[in-house]
Amino acid sequence: MSLKVIGGGLAGCEAAWSIAKAGIPVELYEMKPAKFTPAHRSPLFAELVCSNSLKSEREGTAAGLLKAEMGRLGSICIESALHSRVPAGGALAVDRDKFSAYITEKIRSHPLIKVIEGEVTSIPEGICVIATGPLTSDALSQEISKLLGSEYLSFYDAVAPIIAADSIDMTKAFFASRYNKGGEDDYINCPMDKEQYLRFYDALVNAKTAPLHDFEINPKVYEGCMPVEVMAKRGVDTLRFGPLKPVGLTDPRTGQRPYAVVQLRRENKEGTMYNLVGFQTNLLFGEQKRVFSLIPGLENAEFLRYGVMHRNTFIDSPRLLTPALNLRKTPSVFFAGQITGVEGYMESAASGIMAGINSARLYKGKEPLLLPEETMLGALINYISNEEVKDFQPMGANFGLLSTIGIKYKQERYLALYNRALQSLENSLRSVENEDNS
Repeated sequence: MSLKVIGGGLAGCEAAWSIAKAGIPVELYEMKPAKFTPAHRSPLFAELVCSNSLKSEREGTAAGLLKAEMGRLGSICIESALHSRVPAGGALAVDRDKFSAYITEKIRSHPLIKVIEGEVTSIPEGICVIATGPLTSDALSQEISKLLGSEYLSFYDAVAPIIAADSIDMTKAFFASRYNKGGEDDYINCPMDKEQYLRFYDALVNAKTAPLHDFEINPKVYEGCMPVEVMAKRGVDTLRFGPLKPVGLTDPRTGQRPYAVVQLRRENKEGTMYNLVGFQTNLLFGEQKRVFSLIPGLENAEFLRYGVMHRNTFIDSPRLLTPALNLRKTPSVFFAGQITGVEGYMESAASGIMAGINSARLYKGKEPLLLPEETMLGALINYISNEEVKDFQPMGANFGLLSTIGIKYKQERYLALYNRALQSLENSLRSVENEDNS
């Protein structure tokens, strides 16, 4: 019996490749070229839509660590990227057509992979991996919604930026909840006087925004989860009566209520990441860095994730998925790629590797491979499958996901985290190999 993978994007190709490497026949379903999403143009598998850059491959970076882990796990996308790379300094950039063509040829020529073209409109019986991406077709979205419950399926991203906690200048910011309700370190507050607020406001309303595709424009989303720059344009004091309201807060340095306050809410249990409350935004990434760095305390902030607002079908993974990436209530169904809430090309591909490995292990009656949380991929999967995560929004690879290590200087700390992760991955894989062979 063949395992089934729905979707020929990066995650789907990685899943099919991992299953085939395990010696199991797999059927890969892809609706192109019979039907295209609004964003796709090529009939090839693993089409890169937004950019040809796969981010950094340097040691000591989160993106570089993820790629190193993927390479150790036998990634077809990493193999293709190295084959089709173009000069890009410390980043791994590729010739898009060559990248997709290489993967397509490898997938189509593999004796254990059968490609089936055409739209899938129902979830197949048996073990399957759903890797249909952020633009899952309406028909299949309806079937997924029936399986999961409509409340567990989202169709739009409205995401605020996330900041590394140790990059916030606490000589200017302070811990407090409004009216002292809540945990003492649940919120970090960045107070503004009138001059600082007006300078920030002027930069915000004049900043450049990212263009939206026609299929991404949805008035209900924008009214219900309005970009901060759109809200600001309704009037100079709108933000001070909205997300930047200072009521219930006292600046301990002045003993007074600030003119305006930007609040950052704890994003994870470890307190290494904080998100900007009410700062859903469609500003260009460079503009977010420029404008939000005007906020007192965030002058040197490290952005672990920038805000985005676009069409993106994803499930409420913390409520639904196990760390093996299959459904808690329907273990034969695995999810991979952006539909799980991982964000980024390589993150999507990496989740496909793990969904493929674990669906194959389920088929063989083996325990799933769960990577240590010291690894970037293990930490990312732990984040999207952790029931303690509230108000779930997509997440990409960043060092804020990893448990801390006692090194003060960032560059040295990140390199230590990088090396620790690769050693932990190696130990884990060696242990699993020994168990499988015993």
